[in-house]
Amino acid sequence: MGSINIAEKLGLITEHWSPRTVATVNDYDVRLVKVQGEFVRHQHAESDEFFLVIDGELTIRMDDGDVTLRPGELYVVPRGTYHQPVSEAETTILLVEPSEIVNTGDAGGPLTATVTPI
Repeated sequence: MGSINIAEKLGLITEHWSPRTVATVNDYDVRLVKVQGEFVRHQHAESDEFFLVIDGELTIRMDDGDVTLRPGELYVVPRGTYHQPVSEAETTILLVEPSEIVNTGDAGGPLTATVTPI
């Protein structure tokens, strides 16, 4: 397996809120996603969720207060914590999460994505 060019992979993503797997580490996926607007409020009862902003700005709304991330900043949402990612402008994010994790967690709905490799 060769190196992975993140900018090249991001250029292939055209939909918002539709994560794409670029690598797998043990039982965890490294996923890239472009986001804009509001995502569904949800939680993952069995897993933390890792967010690293590559470009743009992401706010993660939580009951205990919002966290705003800019390029190069990361945050781990603890398992069982309700959160809602929001971004006014298009933002690119790297996620690290168990391969079986569904992006909408316990909320389900039309934003539930089938994660595919890119």
